[in-house]
Amino acid sequence: MLGLKVTAIKIDPYMNIDAGTMRPTEHGEVYVLNDGGEVDLDLGNYERYLNVTLSRDNNITTGKIYREVIEKERKGEYLGKTVQIVPHITNAIQDWIERVSKIPVDETGEEPDVCIVELGGTVGDIESAPFVEAMRQFQFRVGHDNFALIHVSLVPDMHGEQKTKPTQTTVHSLRGLGLLPDLIACRLLVPQPLLPATKDKISMFCHVSSEQVFGVHDVTSVYHVPLLLQSQGIVQYLQKRLSLNTITFTTEMLERGNSLGKRWRDLTVGQERLFDTVTIALVGKYTDLKDSYMSVTKALEHSAFRVHRKLIVKWVESSDLEEATKHTDPTRHYDAWGAVVSAGGILVPGGFGHRGTEGMMLAIKHARQKKIPFLGICLGFQLAVVEWARSQLGLADATSSEFDANAKHPVVIFMPEISRTHMGGTMRLGLRPTVFEPATENSSNARKLYGGAGKIWERHRHRYEVNPEYVQRLHDSGLRFVGKDEKGERMQILELPHESGEHAHPFFLGLQAHPEFCTRPLNPSPPFLGFVAAASGKVVFAEQLAFQEVNYRPPHPEDSMVSEAVLKKETEEHPVSPSEDLE
Repeated sequence: MLGLKVTAIKIDPYMNIDAGTMRPTEHGEVYVLNDGGEVDLDLGNYERYLNVTLSRDNNITTGKIYREVIEKERKGEYLGKTVQIVPHITNAIQDWIERVSKIPVDETGEEPDVCIVELGGTVGDIESAPFVEAMRQFQFRVGHDNFALIHVSLVPDMHGEQKTKPTQTTVHSLRGLGLLPDLIACRLLVPQPLLPATKDKISMFCHVSSEQVFGVHDVTSVYHVPLLLQSQGIVQYLQKRLSLNTITFTTEMLERGNSLGKRWRDLTVGQERLFDTVTIALVGKYTDLKDSYMSVTKALEHSAFRVHRKLIVKWVESSDLEEATKHTDPTRHYDAWGAVVSAGGILVPGGFGHRGTEGMMLAIKHARQKKIPFLGICLGFQLAVVEWARSQLGLADATSSEFDANAKHPVVIFMPEISRTHMGGTMRLGLRPTVFEPATENSSNARKLYGGAGKIWERHRHRYEVNPEYVQRLHDSGLRFVGKDEKGERMQILELPHESGEHAHPFFLGLQAHPEFCTRPLNPSPPFLGFVAAASGKVVFAEQLAFQEVNYRPPHPEDSMVSEAVLKKETEEHPVSPSEDLE
């Protein structure tokens, strides 16, 4: 833990411009950045682990690179030359990396000292070939002391025998492409560490020393991995290999590094000593691939650490909660409801399309009536409004226009400025403000979780909003919209009062935003923290829970707030897919 300023770039060789139009069950969640970039979920891991704020340019795709080169060709910038993979595509990749690696990503506002570049895919993939060639050239562009290659390879464990042939083969292929690994990270899908004999064998046949071979075996928590690598000497090796000792380490840098190291060790050690549990039912529609809710589960984990609980997530496919029919497995229906009724808290996350939404509303109704702590995110927020309109306003056919374009009572509607014909990059995206109602200063649960702030900033990703025509009726019936946009036109936070009254509830909170995108292991998201604390039976609404103890630091809107112009920024256009669950 040296206190260096670190940034990261993820290269995804697919042709998509970004991850915005990808199905969650195929690719995992779409992670949203401050500037509205819809990117690969790995960018979320980088932001959380490095505690930095990245931009859409930190995610490179084949589509982005080809679009940039073609636009230059159309403008005549290549002066009539034949545009080819080499040198034009490979140069564009190198230029992009070099440019983005120098952009400040933390509160210092200074150029990063180190840039981590991840090239996804497998050695030998056709789609990644231009990027591999670009990296071969890049090592000479920046010089030996500024380029180190870490090759990650699977080491299968066959009943206790660790096989090295896959690693030997991929390293051989990589060397044939002009790249020699400086470090080989051996991933083992078992709890047993890399054996010394295995390390020596990889060293011998892959042309590296033993100190350049690292083992990454299964550990009790991913938060142990940085310490696992540190214990094997990776920091010392990279210091020497990249001549990091030539950097002048200020007292501030060293103190920051030491503080981070201590807090991270305390986090991992404390996690191992947790015995009390908190159980959360996550009621979603993409539960077949749990990475679809990566940031949500991380936000729950970080909050559980803070309230000293071991997290247990019960994954509930929302359609399994709906009335049992010949299309529903009775056992799955029974098990799903068993998970919901036994949970300490119920969470309904974001999503798109009609499938499973009736089951989500049944879970919301159960949480509301049985006084179980509830947190609704994006679609979960909207469905809480629909469920309330049906149950409390007597509007049995209340719904969202997303589900029924001709609905009699569309309490959730399509946002007027959003494109109806194109999907890529056309939603309400990125970091946006929410302003609390003045009347909520002393009574709003959500505002207290944010330390009493009058305005907060969270990241958004949605096409639908609460219908303004129904807001007053919803409010008069007891549903409180305590947070709105700056113009006071869009409802962004709802809650039920926790003090007293007909609809009093210990914790019932919904946000149109996605606060999970700003959570950090040492700095949990306030709504998630309050939710997990309530589910744990802890006193939750003291301001110090979210600020004095946790020291939550929201993003800086002056530096990275998305503007309306971002919404209209030209992106690659994709025709609307007939699939209801494209996103």
